[in-house]
Amino acid sequence: MIKKLLVVFVAIFTFSSYAQEGTASPYSFYGIGSLKFKGTVENRSMGGISIYADSIHMNLRNPATFTGPNLLMFNNESRPVKYTIGGSYSSTGLKSDSGTANVSSTTFDYFALNLPVGKFGVGLGLMPYTAVGYRLDTENEDGRTTSRFDGEGGLNKAFLGFGYSILDNLSIGVNAQYNFGNIQNSAIQFRFDNDGVPLFAQSRENNRSDLSGLNVDFGMYYKTNLNESLELTTAFTFTPESSITSKNRRAISTVNVGNSGQEVITSQIEVDLVAQGLLETDLVLPSKYSIGAGIGAPRKWFVGAEYESQQLSNFNNPFYTSGATIYDDGYRYSIGGFYIPEYNAFSGYFKRLVYRAGFRLEDTGLVIFNSGNKQQIKEFGISFGVGVPVGDFGSNANIGLEIGRRGTTNNNLIEENFINFQISLSLNDRWFQKRKYD
Repeated sequence: MIKKLLVVFVAIFTFSSYAQEGTASPYSFYGIGSLKFKGTVENRSMGGISIYADSIHMNLRNPATFTGPNLLMFNNESRPVKYTIGGSYSSTGLKSDSGTANVSSTTFDYFALNLPVGKFGVGLGLMPYTAVGYRLDTENEDGRTTSRFDGEGGLNKAFLGFGYSILDNLSIGVNAQYNFGNIQNSAIQFRFDNDGVPLFAQSRENNRSDLSGLNVDFGMYYKTNLNESLELTTAFTFTPESSITSKNRRAISTVNVGNSGQEVITSQIEVDLVAQGLLETDLVLPSKYSIGAGIGAPRKWFVGAEYESQQLSNFNNPFYTSGATIYDDGYRYSIGGFYIPEYNAFSGYFKRLVYRAGFRLEDTGLVIFNSGNKQQIKEFGISFGVGVPVGDFGSNANIGLEIGRRGTTNNNLIEENFINFQISLSLNDRWFQKRKYD
């Protein structure tokens, strides 16, 4: 167990060292950034479905799965302690009517621990939830930069959850989540002299929001046998609408911009946000729910579908308002599953691998008005993955690959074609064991 924990801590340090920018998406300019957490590597490799749970993996999207039946290998006395960590690398090709570019980012995605406590299960962990990371320049006909927008930061979640088994095949759960983080952005509208040359001194607006607050989500998980070889799984999650506090700051700076684009601040004035009622605002996190079902043969194969709806039309933060964007309610459709040739094969290592695949189609809810036209931002992805046994009690490493597209080049917007590579460790151990006496 000590060796496994050491592996986890080394992995955390490694992922954190490289996780300087959570995203490089231009669409993280809007709202509180691009959604970062979309489930574990196992979930994402199956199109994002979160309706399947077993005894050796954590399902971080449904707290009802933090519990479950005791295992025969543990004399029906307990379940394994589960801990997992995941990270990802993303390479994105940006395409617009005016040109192309390539960006990349490497991030830590989650770390979590699941403890069995009788009919209860306790889950706790940490994950980046949204990410902001962009630099957008606009140019005039002469190729000179006329405006520049920079942003970084994001929202993180620390959670503590409880699951309870009402029956052997029915469980419920709740997560309490503390949201924290900050978003920083700046904007320069370049000024020119009579000859069309940019002035050396420019004005830059700097904004920062420090975010914090609590919210909860609920889950239900049900599994039943249809016959001797097939079982049906259904799941439901719900997150009610909540508000978190946004403590804001705005300043106007005079910056000297060199030929290399480097910006050096020479003076700065703080904007009085108290008079505008914007020093502290409430950021509304909209409600959402998901429902799904699947069918499969235990330890052999599974296929399922899931629908998620998010009431993004209620998203609001008065500090960041733009007449160029609105939010409609968003949705996601996911289909996916896995196949195991022979989970307990004594020979033939590849027979014990878990092969996963899936597909998702998503309306992000973001609507951009550009050139007088209304454009919805949609996203889709095709995913593949494999689970590799690495130790005792079903411990495994999981590798995932997702290929997809976000946005469009219509109405002078940007299309993102991305490849996401994900890796995780799902480690299991037995911490608690009843002593027996003759």
